[in-house]
Amino acid sequence: MNTNPRQLLLLDEVRARRTATVEQLADTLGVTLQTVRRDIQKLADSGLLLRFHGGVRVPSSTTENLGHTQRETLHAEGKARIARAVAEAVPHNCSLILNIGTTTEAIARALLHHRGLRVITNNLNVAAILAGNPDCEVIVAGGVVRARDRGIVGEAAVDFIRQFKVDIALIGISGIEPDGSLRDFDLREVKVAQTIIAQSREVWLATDHSKFDRPAMVQVATLAQIDRLFTDAAPPEPFPALLRDAGVELDVAE
Repeated sequence: MNTNPRQLLLLDEVRARRTATVEQLADTLGVTLQTVRRDIQKLADSGLLLRFHGGVRVPSSTTENLGHTQRETLHAEGKARIARAVAEAVPHNCSLILNIGTTTEAIARALLHHRGLRVITNNLNVAAILAGNPDCEVIVAGGVVRARDRGIVGEAAVDFIRQFKVDIALIGISGIEPDGSLRDFDLREVKVAQTIIAQSREVWLATDHSKFDRPAMVQVATLAQIDRLFTDAAPPEPFPALLRDAGVELDVAE
């Protein structure tokens, strides 16, 4: 489904409250109960919300991520702004690694007019996008392809990436917890992401605002391992202090 701005606000409100009633949402958004019920039904049918007697909540599993199609439409405008900001910061004639995620795919689209790039990726969607840039060399990691999002994972991908040392890693993440840990869901994907971080001179994290204070099971890294963070809205507490203490440069995409 295509989420409209009101539905995105509804999702953000439910995430902030953890749970919410139809009445609370209608009052906060300034719309009718019928409008909220229709939006909730559409979002629940797409797996973005869970309904229960008397209310609604966002799926909060620490063991499984949302589907790729759901993540593509969720906060798409914010991801596009992040992608433009990242592309403006990426110099021509440099080497990059892009990992799995819908935000890194948006970044790939924003890099289509860059010159002299050499890009390594474990994301077949990123490879397909950047193959459209004739002035970009794309190197694809070997390994197991996950059907659900065309991400390449496993030990073969880890061994492949260890051969390189690149200028910048452009990575996404599933969640940033209040202890400063960056987390994801699939251990095989995490092992590849950790290798990407280790093989990069700078690490840039690109994540929309919904990932702050979102739980996931496996730790990828900490904020101290990140040089620069791109997001679409000012991070909530306690993240501004965590970012300052970790020496992370914050870019909020307008």
